[in-house]
Amino acid sequence: MFPHWLHMLSILCLLLGIACAGIVAVDVWRAPQHMAVMNIVWPVTALFGTVFVVWAYRRYGRLATQAAADRAMQHDQPMPSKQETPFPVMVGKGALHCGSGCMIGDIVAEWLAFGIPAIALWLGWQSVFAEKMFAVWILDFIFAFGLGIVFQYFAIVPMRKLSPWQGLVAALEADTLSLIAWQVGMYATMAVFQLLIFREGFGQQAPVNSPEFWFAMQIAMIAGFITAYPVNWWLIAKGLKERM
Repeated sequence: MFPHWLHMLSILCLLLGIACAGIVAVDVWRAPQHMAVMNIVWPVTALFGTVFVVWAYRRYGRLATQAAADRAMQHDQPMPSKQETPFPVMVGKGALHCGSGCMIGDIVAEWLAFGIPAIALWLGWQSVFAEKMFAVWILDFIFAFGLGIVFQYFAIVPMRKLSPWQGLVAALEADTLSLIAWQVGMYATMAVFQLLIFREGFGQQAPVNSPEFWFAMQIAMIAGFITAYPVNWWLIAKGLKERM
């Protein structure tokens, strides 16, 4: 059993994430983003970014609503988000855009492998990997990569007016390195939690159906943001990824 304080801390942090995601979701429902996929990105990333993402959304995300885009078009002016968002914040938005696909993919993959344990066996648990976690990471990456590319596709195609094939190629160029960097940070942090903090410190790893697992995942996603941030800086500066 995990100590009571850790259990309560995990629950409180998860509730905070859900509350922050709900606040942002209501706001984007009332004032949708000009880039439709950001209506998903902002609430999803608030699940782990909590109050920081709520602040970033209210300060900079609201500059990119459809209403703001319509006003700018009427007055033949650039989007407020393009004028008033500093480059470091644009990089952060690009990293969060990548991270939202990773977050959804990891949630789906973890619960799928938990509900169907044979999946981990198919992916090498007990034959290649002694730890089930490592086998499930393969599924995590497949789902995260797939969703991340889909999210990037629907961001980049409308902005560049590309054909479906050109959009797919551009999405792969824009997000592959970012996704890998994000997952590396996430995997490393989950390994520290599961193999060192949880198993060595408390005598057990956290199962997927525990608050402690998802509390660790919140922190792992923040680590993923940190490792993906410099990669996104390079991608955006080189023009391989759109400024958001």
